[in-house]
Amino acid sequence: MFAPAKRRCLSAAANLKYAEVSIPSFLVPAFQPSPQRSSAFSTSSPCRSKIGRAPLSLPNEVTFRVTEPPPVPAGRVSRNQQGATVEIEGPKGKMSMRIPAYMSLQKDEEKRAYNLSILDQEERQQREMWGTVRAYLQNHILGVSEGHTAILRLVGVGYRAIIEDSAVTKSPEYPGQKFVSLKVGYSHPIELGVPKGVKASTPQPTRILLEGPEKEVVMQFAAKIKEWRRPEPYKGKGIFVNGETIKLKAKKIK
Repeated sequence: MFAPAKRRCLSAAANLKYAEVSIPSFLVPAFQPSPQRSSAFSTSSPCRSKIGRAPLSLPNEVTFRVTEPPPVPAGRVSRNQQGATVEIEGPKGKMSMRIPAYMSLQKDEEKRAYNLSILDQEERQQREMWGTVRAYLQNHILGVSEGHTAILRLVGVGYRAIIEDSAVTKSPEYPGQKFVSLKVGYSHPIELGVPKGVKASTPQPTRILLEGPEKEVVMQFAAKIKEWRRPEPYKGKGIFVNGETIKLKAKKIK
């Protein structure tokens, strides 16, 4: 409401350098500078990583070895310097992982566990990687002891899967490789090679069970199978991974 009057007064004062401009009394508060209020966004203390602080519990059949890196000469420390190498071995296989140089593992003999810590808790990058590295280590421990699984459901008329020893359209990448043959509405079967270290089986013609020690490889292969027939929202047909569901839409009526 008072914006035009305010602009007129300011322009008049700019044009007349030494002229006195009279402002009505009811407009004086609008031209007074308002005090700047500085308030913190949050008064609570910063939240530290809860996942990174959790200890890594080891089953009895799992072997956990930490190999420290060779010492670096003084004055040659790099930001991308690699830290210790962790080797985890169990009944399902053996896996290794290299952690950053700013992380360390402390062993707890009584609880048979390891605690992961970082060098500087005030640095953002170290805090972000703290929980990530701990989650990777926990997945490796679970993978070599129990293994990771993924169940794929084929929903659709005539959809089915078969595990075959050989393929027509693909050659094996390693000796003894199995192939997943999908019949999901195409004019020809889809053949996918099972990655090394992953075991595939079909308990039912419309179910595919993937098992392996490395979670990333198992879920990536499950996503590769799903890409050939993603779930559609009108009839609910497609390939579903684990407990995945989809909300159906109403049919389009012309």
